[in-house]
Amino acid sequence: MSDAKHKSKQGQGAKSRARTQPDASGSQIAHFPQSEPLPLDCGVELAPFSLAYQTYGTLNEDRTNVVLICHALTGDQHVANTHPVTGKPGWWETMVGPGKAIDTERFFVICANHIGACMGSTGPMSLNPGTGKPYGLDFPVITIADMVRAQARLLDRLGIGDLFCVAGGSMGGMQVLEWAASYKDRVFSALPIATAARHSSQNIAFHEVGRQAIMADPDWRGGRYNDDETLPRKGLAVARMAAHITYLSDNALHRKFGRNLQDREALTFGFDADFQVESYLRHQGYTFVDRFDANSYLYMTRAMDYFDLAADHDGALAGAFEGTSTRFCCVSFTSDWLFPTGETRAVVQALNAVAANVSFVEIESDKGHDAFLLEEPELFETVSGFLTAAARRRGLARPGAGEDAEK
Repeated sequence: MSDAKHKSKQGQGAKSRARTQPDASGSQIAHFPQSEPLPLDCGVELAPFSLAYQTYGTLNEDRTNVVLICHALTGDQHVANTHPVTGKPGWWETMVGPGKAIDTERFFVICANHIGACMGSTGPMSLNPGTGKPYGLDFPVITIADMVRAQARLLDRLGIGDLFCVAGGSMGGMQVLEWAASYKDRVFSALPIATAARHSSQNIAFHEVGRQAIMADPDWRGGRYNDDETLPRKGLAVARMAAHITYLSDNALHRKFGRNLQDREALTFGFDADFQVESYLRHQGYTFVDRFDANSYLYMTRAMDYFDLAADHDGALAGAFEGTSTRFCCVSFTSDWLFPTGETRAVVQALNAVAANVSFVEIESDKGHDAFLLEEPELFETVSGFLTAAARRRGLARPGAGEDAEK
């Protein structure tokens, strides 16, 4: 089901009957009533539904300085503020903030927690209005296009018609590509980073290992663990451990851990965490369960698996971008084996085939897929340079007095 069939007709500056209100984390929550259902690719409509979001910076008077950031699989709306659950800095504070590559003194940044996620937006943990209990696996299976469709509704809610830029990495990059393909008239520039136009069979395989780990945990209870007040902690932790390995490179792991032992001078000849890398992965797994929902993990990974931007265009990726006037900057990393450079080149070739305005940067890094979240000066320079040039092209002035979007 094509996203274009569901594109909002509210128009720029229009407001729906949805409401917004803050939640306990300081995020804003946009509530969309039963009368405004969200059509989903699986053939059902989701209603009511809510989106939690954060904003940074100031919206200018013409509402032309909006940067939408799409988060990755286990991210959320807390891009550049202290996370309310973990107490850690926002997941992209290296990139977003005053004077940074995505400069909140110049741009109005919005990031929404995706439909199906677990930080305030409607997902498997939300109450099913039909039963009064959490949806669990009764929540409909969602796609990347569904996430983007919901984000478009949010922008309509805020009276924002056009986006100066859509940016994101990994699953967030998939959404960037979906935005550029399905809402060509709303996206001036796009920054897909460390991503692909479809999920590879290898990545689907890794996701299936994670899902099976969760579902094999006896505390998963067929997805009804909330009803039974249990939590599949072990299964979710193992899923996170397996996934986390794919985010790193062999060089990064070797540089950080090597074969160093963890708090001991000799092997124990048992199955405790003898090696630092084992201890690290266990820590990553067991801290993850404190901030993420197991069922949401199933839904988010499935959405990535289903993503295939060329599928609605007879397998021709170029068809997804036909007629685009969006300016693109596509970025990959040399050591990213989860979304290798070849995937980005395929997107660039498709854009070139339709004479799109596109630049491509492959950044030398040994940090693996997670490089887009880490200190990478060349990435910061690339993003800053691209946005500066795009802003100049659009005639976007340096920040002055502006008005905030409706809270």
